[in-house]
Amino acid sequence: MNKSVFNLLIIFLFIGSMANAQYQPKNTSKAYLDKAQQWVNKTYNSLSQDEKLGQLFIVALYTNKDDSHINQVRNIVINDKIGGLILMQDDAAKEINLVNEFQQKSKVPLMIGMDAEWGVYQRIAAAHKFPWAMTLGAIQDKNLIYQMSSKIAEDCKRMGINWDFAPVVDVNTNPNNPIIGNRSFGSEVQNVISSALAYSNGLQDNNILAAIKHFPGHGDTNTDSHLDLPVVSHNLERLNTIELAPFKALMNKGIGGVMVAHLYVPSLESGKGIPASVSKNIITGLLKEKLGYKGLIITDALNMGAVANKYNPGELDAMAFKAGNDIMLFSQGVAEGKKLIQKAIDNGEIPQSRVEESVKKILLTKYFLGLYQYSPKDPENINFDLNNDTHQTLVQNLYSNALTLLKDDKKLLPLTGKQIYYVPLEEAPYQTFANQLGSNITIKKSNEISTIPANATVIVGLHKDNSTAYKPYKISAESKKIIEDLAKKQNVILNVFGSAYALKDIDISKISTVLISYENNDDSMTATANALNGKTKISGRLPVLVNDKLKPGMGIDLKAKSNN
Repeated sequence: MNKSVFNLLIIFLFIGSMANAQYQPKNTSKAYLDKAQQWVNKTYNSLSQDEKLGQLFIVALYTNKDDSHINQVRNIVINDKIGGLILMQDDAAKEINLVNEFQQKSKVPLMIGMDAEWGVYQRIAAAHKFPWAMTLGAIQDKNLIYQMSSKIAEDCKRMGINWDFAPVVDVNTNPNNPIIGNRSFGSEVQNVISSALAYSNGLQDNNILAAIKHFPGHGDTNTDSHLDLPVVSHNLERLNTIELAPFKALMNKGIGGVMVAHLYVPSLESGKGIPASVSKNIITGLLKEKLGYKGLIITDALNMGAVANKYNPGELDAMAFKAGNDIMLFSQGVAEGKKLIQKAIDNGEIPQSRVEESVKKILLTKYFLGLYQYSPKDPENINFDLNNDTHQTLVQNLYSNALTLLKDDKKLLPLTGKQIYYVPLEEAPYQTFANQLGSNITIKKSNEISTIPANATVIVGLHKDNSTAYKPYKISAESKKIIEDLAKKQNVILNVFGSAYALKDIDISKISTVLISYENNDDSMTATANALNGKTKISGRLPVLVNDKLKPGMGIDLKAKSNN
């Protein structure tokens, strides 16, 4: 009798702890939670040990690779009974058909993930692009971020995706960071927290799982972890106040996942060169025990050069599970990993209870995401559904609200009906902006600036290549010289269609007006032209420390013209 009471107590505590700390749909009843737990227990007990271990793995599915890759993934799904897939580039209809097929072949429904930080466009070129996190960090009304991630959730559902590996909560304190940069909400902890919470809630309120990343903080690194192992050498005090702070603030908010980075952090891990992603001190000791995180813990992609180059297939997976991860993402050796994990269990290095803990967490999340009653998705019209007027309207509103006016000394904005000159600089397209500005605009190429009359109003557009989030933001010496020359005789409106960091070493003291648009694409250019013409207000704030004079939080509000 005592044993039965004890077992009931353990089940009650398990359900209670999951309900408080792990993702679950809003307004769930006790009856729903009981049903979820019954499904988890029944499903878990129906699995062989090999099938249980399979739940711990997510592998990558590319549709821009050949049939042998597709067949390889098909075989892993069927033979290794894996827990999920991460969808990569780049054909949405083909991905839907394959996911439908693989779901049908799986005894336990697959969790389907995608890196969709700026929407599924991050992997599906035919979809509509949403702003990068750095742009969102400039927006003051965080409900707009919630609207954006709600729309991303809609797109994910349309494709059969359950888990968006976002948002990034790294605090970008290093302008030279090669891999985070635009993917961070900024350099201020509180802004990162409020932006990330809005993003996460927009996903999860619409039944798409979020994952805050990259624990314990990738914001101050000089190395791309896709290539080699970055080192974060800060002391504990600094880590607690900057790098770890967003994770600590968000952990009890019901966010479903934490993704662990391939970083070496000596202050948290005494073993030389051990990445956080395979560190028991960091994952079990800090994340699970000290911080008390109860949701799903997933590695960053295990094919990344920071770790993949150093281990044989499967070794990394076994190390990652032993360290405390629930899911090994982008596994390069599922069969080998399973064997090594089982060997560690047989040797007493990993208790079987760890398998039960992780697999039941995974199953419970799958239930909460509705995967227990999976229905196939229809690939017809998918590209239109992922890219239409509803996306464009929302996205232009986001860019509009991000626009940050750093100065307007001569009150040149909004533009009046008089003649304006426009000088496009740097390497990227600008024609959409020029077209949207109106008929009073005369375009002058950089070699024609001497023909611009003295005291004229001149918009200088710094149009940076934004084809990826990782393109350099630095401005050429030639462009700087042109800006300097124009500022001597003209009334200059400097408009940065790129990262605010572009202003890091530009002297803006003699420039009347400086506006940051953050990105260079048709939506951002249209939103900027509307604001310059007074059709919409300007209200953004600088999300990053650029230099001693341009600090986070800077920005001037400018009302729209009342007659618009």
